[in-house]
Amino acid sequence: MTDTNKLKGRLLEKGLTQSDVAAKLGISYQSFNYKLNNIREFKASEIKRLCVILDISNKDDYFFYN
Repeated sequence: MTDTNKLKGRLLEKGLTQSDVAAKLGISYQSFNYKLNNIREFKASEIKRLCVILDISNKDDYFFYN
């Protein structure tokens, strides 16, 4: 499960919008929003790319939140 609040905060820290990140991932805004809000799951490749885009060193803090 994604820690939605923490990931949204990271987007703000980096000055990126959900649309910006969706475009960088090559998915629609709606798909990104669904994944961000735990309606759908991020693919492993998307998590890897997000860690690069958002400079996340510990993906477990963001993507494997309980």
